[in-house]
Amino acid sequence: MQKIVELRQAIKELEVDGILITNPLNRRYLTNFTGSAGVALITKDRAYFLTDFRYAKQAEEQIDHYEIVIYQSSRDMMQNVLGQIRDLGIQKLGFESEDVSFNFYTQLKKLDSIELVPTIKVVEKLRLIKTDEEVAKIRKAAVISDQAFGFIQQVIRPGVTEKKVANELEHFMKEQGAGGESFAIIVASGVRGALPHGVASEKVIEQGDMVTLDFGALYDGYCSDITRTLAVGEPDSKLLDIYQIVHQALELTLENIQVGMTGKEVDSIARDYIAGQGYGDYFGHGLGHGIGLNIHEDPFFSQSGEDILQAGMVITIEPGIYIPELGGVRIEDDVLIKEDGIEILTHSPKELIRL
Repeated sequence: MQKIVELRQAIKELEVDGILITNPLNRRYLTNFTGSAGVALITKDRAYFLTDFRYAKQAEEQIDHYEIVIYQSSRDMMQNVLGQIRDLGIQKLGFESEDVSFNFYTQLKKLDSIELVPTIKVVEKLRLIKTDEEVAKIRKAAVISDQAFGFIQQVIRPGVTEKKVANELEHFMKEQGAGGESFAIIVASGVRGALPHGVASEKVIEQGDMVTLDFGALYDGYCSDITRTLAVGEPDSKLLDIYQIVHQALELTLENIQVGMTGKEVDSIARDYIAGQGYGDYFGHGLGHGIGLNIHEDPFFSQSGEDILQAGMVITIEPGIYIPELGGVRIEDDVLIKEDGIEILTHSPKELIRL
């Protein structure tokens, strides 16, 4: 109910009569509904959830504080949405402009007497601060990721492909209770370590490779996101030096981040250190981002980041250095921001592990 109360405050500030929620993650956040079809319509004093007959029982079991409207098929969805809007006497309707398709918008335009008001990230702003229940789910996802990292060290060896490693990670996480991977697993070995998003390939891991693993578990809809870089045998000495620089950049950030900092200020802690070591040109992505129902969500930390760090946010910190034709290193933790400090949710070792 509290989420509806907060959304109604946003409705008041937008000066609209109601808002239509179509984004699947925002829909789940507000209603707890995990099905694939449905629309939420919230006004100043009413809350409706419209879905088709396939999800009637599921909606009844999962959703509280909404009046549930069942239509017969997906083809009837738009007609029911339009009818509900008319019946409520809505004059100004907010809609999620970053989610609604052109076809959906065209259908809404049939409501000639209603003013359509595009909105941006109304619900996403509510999702910035995690509830205790959300933190518990992310914490569990992080535990599964840590367990998977311990397990996968038994799998990585010369002759094994990156895809084999990714498949084993996904299978193990599911066995521990994960619904699946929270994003396409990155396994980047050898020179492929220079690819920040080097999704697992058929490349065979070789003696002397550094291997970057970036993966996460999806637990009850919530994501974890961890990166560790391992050595198979004895890698190039330059990569060993880079590893220590990245590790120190991460630790400096974790020691210094605090409530009230901007995204740029957070990013600069690690970026300035890496640049001071001569590798500023090889750290091309932002330092981190929020996680929750989505693997990449607000806030974002970069040199243009204006988001303000607040207690209750769950974020990643992930410095990296990537050298073409040589390889790369990234280390990443998930972090809960608190008024009096931080809680690191991922506990896998960060000192270099040699296999």
